[in-house]
Amino acid sequence: MKRTSGLILAIVTLFAMVSCSQRPVEPSGSEPNLPEIKGRIGVTCMDLTNPFFKLISNVMTEEAARYGYEVVSLDGNNDPAKQNSQLADFVAQGFDAIFLNPVDSQAAGEGVKKAHAAGIPVFTFDVQVTDPEAQQMIVSHIGSDNFQGGMLAGESMMKATGDQGAIAIISYPEVTSCILRVDGFKEYLKKHGSKLEIATELSGKGNRNDGYAVATDILQAHPDIVGIFAINDPSGLGAYAAVQKAGKADRITIVAFDASPAGKQAVFERKLYDSPQQFPHKMAKGTVKAFVDYLEGEAIEKKIFIPCSHYYYETSVDDESRIAEQW
Repeated sequence: MKRTSGLILAIVTLFAMVSCSQRPVEPSGSEPNLPEIKGRIGVTCMDLTNPFFKLISNVMTEEAARYGYEVVSLDGNNDPAKQNSQLADFVAQGFDAIFLNPVDSQAAGEGVKKAHAAGIPVFTFDVQVTDPEAQQMIVSHIGSDNFQGGMLAGESMMKATGDQGAIAIISYPEVTSCILRVDGFKEYLKKHGSKLEIATELSGKGNRNDGYAVATDILQAHPDIVGIFAINDPSGLGAYAAVQKAGKADRITIVAFDASPAGKQAVFERKLYDSPQQFPHKMAKGTVKAFVDYLEGEAIEKKIFIPCSHYYYETSVDDESRIAEQW
């Protein structure tokens, strides 16, 4: 009897286990905390290999998902024609909105006009569109106060060089944000009666390789410069590599812009004197919020500018974001 009872108990237990294992799994889409997908937002950035834009894209994706929108991010590859083609594709596929970071501030107007004609709202971030007609079609723009950040860079250059000698600027004249940084830099020098002489200004296209190549040319043409202002961290770090190779790292001050993870570490290692800090998380979340407010019929600011702040060695020492390699 005992053997029979044990056998029956084992069979019942096994049956219960099999029944449980065959219970249908709830589909992940039925989870109550995940909103229903309402539509799609197309995002195109000038260069997704730049960690600044990659971070913005990731934050936009996360933030938009909270409101039920899927984000499709594309890399403009610093090619105005390619980016306009991407904008046209977003229009053809009936996206609900477009978040645009222009490769070329003037050329992007073509894609903006097509989106507007199709009734698709366009929001720009970081870089503004300069085509006068297209500019009026942008629902809202959010970006750093690049002019103010450029003034911070000018302040740092005067301070670090003792306001004496010749300096160079590595710019990116196709992009409004970079134009404003250079304008702010020059304005600070002018406003404060600086004795610094700008020996040359050349485009580094906003990346490390071109920053290195341009800085190498600058050092050959102007071997006695005492400082370089680069419009972002990649071009600033490229310039530092050229300066170091020339054996002049202790004689030439480099001021960059962004306070990216790599830039913060470079400031800590005293490769960069300052890198006026941008806040990409605020930029990404602000763009999504503008879109949501637009859908709800709320008043939206046409332009929002986020102030920059100095990022010096003293800032970097105990900065947990630098240690964690974060923005």
